[in-house]
Amino acid sequence: MAKATGLIVNGKRVSVNAEPDTPLLYILRNDVDGKGPRFGCGLGQCGACTVHVDGSAVRSCVTPLSAVAGKKITTLDGLAAAYVSKNKGVSSNALHPVQRAFIEFQAVQCGYCTNGWIMTAAAFLDQNPKPNEAEIRQALSGLKCRCGSHMGILRAVKRAASEMA
Repeated sequence: MAKATGLIVNGKRVSVNAEPDTPLLYILRNDVDGKGPRFGCGLGQCGACTVHVDGSAVRSCVTPLSAVAGKKITTLDGLAAAYVSKNKGVSSNALHPVQRAFIEFQAVQCGYCTNGWIMTAAAFLDQNPKPNEAEIRQALSGLKCRCGSHMGILRAVKRAASEMA
């Protein structure tokens, strides 16, 4: 039975009327009009649907709405604003360092998986701002890129880490 559920998405309170077991991805794309998270595999394996829930990277295709009621959800659409809000003194139109590095290094080709890589890397770097290459590789190991852009992505994440340290 559908019920009203409150969420905080990209800093804005929203209420959605949906079944508690509805995947968060569907809510974000269909009800909140978020374009960042993508449907990839539907099994939580590829990472294209990754969002932050209270700061942790979460696969939204396998996360039910009931598990995130009242929590802070950040999508790729709100990542830059969350970064600016968290880091006072940063320009109000600044991108998150991972976003900047992906642009600088032209890290991906088709871009379908970009959401997952950026959101996973951003959450990881928030927890470990001075990682070595092995730690970065481990943190990103569950993500998939069909274009084979892994080396460009690795370079971009290393650059972002150097900026955040």
